[in-house]
Amino acid sequence: MTELHLPKDTLVLIATGEEAKLYRQDGAHLKMEGHWTPQNLADEGPSGKSPSERTDKESMEATFSKQVAERLYEHVHKGKFENLILAADPETLGEIRPLLHKEVNDKILLEMNKTLINATLPDIEKSIAAARK
Repeated sequence: MTELHLPKDTLVLIATGEEAKLYRQDGAHLKMEGHWTPQNLADEGPSGKSPSERTDKESMEATFSKQVAERLYEHVHKGKFENLILAADPETLGEIRPLLHKEVNDKILLEMNKTLINATLPDIEKSIAAARK
């Protein structure tokens, strides 16, 4: 297994438009910390104007991306992380990125435009280690 040497209090967020998994370093490896799924999609909508050609699925994914950005902002204010590694498929990353508050952006250690949601922990660790070189 690849040993990770991440700075203290680094949160690793792996996301798609349908779910997000949170990890933290535990010793030299990552450990699952949480799992986020969309909440109350019918009550919320995506940020900004929604293009008329957007499908319902795309609209729900955009709304979830907004929820992820908001939850990261809440976590920053509660001191739940000092550094952030953000990995998401290209579409989701494109939705999340402009919604991140400056305080969250300032914590980003690494951003990966990569789909890792179904990857094994060793594969996630390898991807992070390779991207940090």
